[in-house]
Amino acid sequence: MDGSIDKELPKRLSKLGIVLAADIDFSQAEDIDTGLLVSRISDLYKDYPANEGLKIIDGQGFSRLIAELKSEKVPAPVEISAPTSFSPAASGVRSHFSFFEKKAESTSGTVSDFVEYFNDRLRKIKKIIEAERGSSLNPVPNLEVVSKFPSGRELCAVGVVRSRITTKNGNMMVVIEDDKSTVKVIFMNGTSERAKALFAKSGTIMNDEVLAVKGKVSGPFLIANELIWPDIPIREQKHSEDDVAVAFASDIHVGSKLFLEKSFTNMIRWLNGDFEKKKDLAGKVKYLMIGGDNADGIGIYPNQDRDLAVSDYYAQYRMLFKLLENVPDYIEIFMIPGNHDSVQLSEPQPPIEHELAKDFANSNLHLLSNPTYVNFDGVNVLAYHGASLDSVIASVPGMSYAAPEKAMIEILKRRHLSPIYGGNTIVPSKNDNLVIERIPDVLFMGHIHKNGFANYHGVDIVNSGTWQTRTDYQIKQGHIPTPGILPVLELKSRVFNFIDFNTP
Repeated sequence: MDGSIDKELPKRLSKLGIVLAADIDFSQAEDIDTGLLVSRISDLYKDYPANEGLKIIDGQGFSRLIAELKSEKVPAPVEISAPTSFSPAASGVRSHFSFFEKKAESTSGTVSDFVEYFNDRLRKIKKIIEAERGSSLNPVPNLEVVSKFPSGRELCAVGVVRSRITTKNGNMMVVIEDDKSTVKVIFMNGTSERAKALFAKSGTIMNDEVLAVKGKVSGPFLIANELIWPDIPIREQKHSEDDVAVAFASDIHVGSKLFLEKSFTNMIRWLNGDFEKKKDLAGKVKYLMIGGDNADGIGIYPNQDRDLAVSDYYAQYRMLFKLLENVPDYIEIFMIPGNHDSVQLSEPQPPIEHELAKDFANSNLHLLSNPTYVNFDGVNVLAYHGASLDSVIASVPGMSYAAPEKAMIEILKRRHLSPIYGGNTIVPSKNDNLVIERIPDVLFMGHIHKNGFANYHGVDIVNSGTWQTRTDYQIKQGHIPTPGILPVLELKSRVFNFIDFNTP
């Protein structure tokens, strides 16, 4: 029991206008988190009329609440019978990891903050474009000078996409801007193969992304003959010296009625050598990367309460970390938040508070921001929950929820984790910390509950699916998730494996 609960609980409730009666027996609250109690008691009075006087909870009501909390659904104990023959290679290997978090910065939310945010985006990505193609592109210093060139002059312009429309003549007009001016770029719907290809490419341009265009000045327009994204160069894959592996999980959604507890438990049993699939690979797992939506949350979408088995954040995380305590202690666990977790929704998101994991028994848990870079034995992983995938899939022709890896490739091409502003909530700080300045060896996302894998220019792309069965919303959208399948990357060979834990 919290030694000061008899003082702390009344103090915190008084701020909410709730009074505890004198007959309260605080000793009943042993092992109950004070924050959880405050949350539950305040819920009892959320619809209490303001004119009804004091909100008082008596000893009987307090005892009833404590009994409910203690009887609340908890995960069944993970029964592990690790065979004596299981000798995991990773247990004898020293961990080598480091991380670089992309943290949110303070902002006042003024117009100038938004201007500085987009100026920083333009500055960073323009620098990337110039570094990769500078000598051949030689872009103009700013868009204001474009209007000063005579018609027929060839030049290169770099800017942020303000809008994209199809003209009455069937051409594509894209307006790009910087802090000086705007330029109207025309992509002609021509008949040559080159013109057709360029026109089709222009149809995939997203609002708010940064790109370069080469073309000829024609009055107030720039007639495009080449479209250049910052993209990533083709690069050689990095390999670890030790034969260890990293497992990727996300969208666990503990607390949901649809949480696949048995499949998730099978995965933890597998890490302990107690599941009959690829035990040699299980023994190589040294790192477990968890990519957000770890708990199902409260009030994330309308009528979510109907889908919840556990309707309290504290209890959901208590269940989650109780399950993760069964992961072998030689495996380092790295966890970022997602849009269902109990942190701010705006990205970059801060780490899940250690307060929610304070009862976690092992020291192998690392709570990190979303996004973050984690280097595993020399292999650099960029982990991002993936909320921007929704807007990318909706905006770019040929994208679908059935193939998340395609949308992730488009994100790499743009060198930005959330290119469309407003598709998901972003913190408009002076620095755009969602620009992909460091090229990762692995890009890892979740969010859309579908496994996906690809390799693009030497970068492994993986989406880890989910541990939640199909929701009503997904049924309405025709979206078919792939739950209970764990991607595992062997760092020495750089081979990906996908292990299905939905079997009995």
